[in-house]
Amino acid sequence: MKYVKVAKTNELNAGEKKKISLEGKEILMTNIQNSYYAIENTCPHMGGSLYEGKLNGNHIICPKHGSIFDVTTGKVIQSGKLFFLKVKVHDLRNYPIKIEGTDILLGIE
Repeated sequence: MKYVKVAKTNELNAGEKKKISLEGKEILMTNIQNSYYAIENTCPHMGGSLYEGKLNGNHIICPKHGSIFDVTTGKVIQSGKLFFLKVKVHDLRNYPIKIEGTDILLGIE
């Protein structure tokens, strides 16, 4: 696995998110209580950008149908709804992060 510098620690304050495009992938990076996490940015239901969703603690809410994901793990917390039907979603891929000095590095294959 290679690590690529994607940001500086002062670019992303606690409770903020950043969208990263890297090697053809859309990735959502978050700062949760000064720890950094990265997951796929695309909701598996209909491809909505999670970056456009609301970050609430360590949960991101998909703006299209309300599915909720844990940004620290990529796990589905709650499936969203389309009208009155629950939508099917699966866990998101998460990416390793390491900090070197003030650089944030993201692990990608």
